[in-house]
Amino acid sequence: MGDSVAKKVLTFGTFDVFHVGHLRILERAAAFGDRLVVGVSTDALNEAKKGRPPVYSEGERSEIIRALSCVDEVFLEESLELKADYIQRYGADILVMGDDWKGKFDQFSDLCEVAYLPRTPAISTTEVIEKIRV
Repeated sequence: MGDSVAKKVLTFGTFDVFHVGHLRILERAAAFGDRLVVGVSTDALNEAKKGRPPVYSEGERSEIIRALSCVDEVFLEESLELKADYIQRYGADILVMGDDWKGKFDQFSDLCEVAYLPRTPAISTTEVIEKIRV
């Protein structure tokens, strides 16, 4: 029996109108460790960030993320200012974010490793919503 400790990966997102880009970034984040913890933005946080409510409620979005085999734990992210608290609360060894956030979380490198992943090209929730509206 080894003394190795499970490596925890933490990531955040809104995950509204779930699409293959969401799945791929979560699978790639999970590959950085042994357990993937996902912070799903609350409805209020999403509205503050994007100026519109999400299509699906925080409960529905959390349920979808929780059902994925690559995800071990889900919580609601209530504030962008609490990232350091979430990193510590969930014992993250590595924070993984999409590269559209590149450099914006480097200040947490004293708490855990920080990695940015390229997003899946040619797909975004906004694009999916626009396509549905047409």
